[in-house]
Amino acid sequence: MRRHLQFLGLTLTLGELDERLAWATRERPGATALLEHVLGLEAAHKLEERIARRVHSSGLVERKALEAFDWNFQPKLDKAFVLELARLDFVRRRDDLVITGKTGTGKSHILKAFALRACEQGIRMRYARCVDLLDDLHAGLADGSYARRLKAWASPALLIIDDVGLGQVKKRGDEPTAAHTLYNLIDRRHSKVSTAVTSNIALSDWGRFLGDATLTAAILDRLAMHAIRIDIDGPSYRQHVATERAGQRPATAPPSS
Repeated sequence: MRRHLQFLGLTLTLGELDERLAWATRERPGATALLEHVLGLEAAHKLEERIARRVHSSGLVERKALEAFDWNFQPKLDKAFVLELARLDFVRRRDDLVITGKTGTGKSHILKAFALRACEQGIRMRYARCVDLLDDLHAGLADGSYARRLKAWASPALLIIDDVGLGQVKKRGDEPTAAHTLYNLIDRRHSKVSTAVTSNIALSDWGRFLGDATLTAAILDRLAMHAIRIDIDGPSYRQHVATERAGQRPATAPPSS
């Protein structure tokens, strides 16, 4: 039996065979119920492994869930609308999504939760911080792999570009501006697949961040054509947590004289 399980790749059942046999002896299920139990556990295990591989290959390091989002802390945010977006129908419609707001307001949490759901639904997805994506493409210019890297970023059904405006865009020598690099990517994806972006700065400040106002206007024009817009107007949750933790620290005794 173990040889058959190994040949079929039923690794969970193989590793827990003694427990499965003990359960069958104890519960005495019918043949259909036994198969449903064993194969159901195996299928769930394989699905979780598949999701884990998708998450790993997507570049998503931190898993987030909407169930853990503190909606009460951002009362101006339309919870029902966000949950509707989480169905990812906008990806199937090839719409884009732009979420703006101050640092710590939950923008990245929402998109990371969407990223995880995409992996769960079998939607091809890639995630990157804006500066890391640009660094990767610029590295391709240096080693001759730019075309391959650009194609890899342009092809997923959902590309999440997080934290536009955060960090410093690097530019060396005669490299094209960040705006030029990002424009090439967005133009390839425009109207074909879905791009979701978070920004810590106003869209009007993207030109300064990306280094070229004209090309930035072209980027925003393409994003805006099929874009869903969310602006989170609220306080920073990270600052709130830091303040709470500071308040919970025991007072330091004054030094003795």
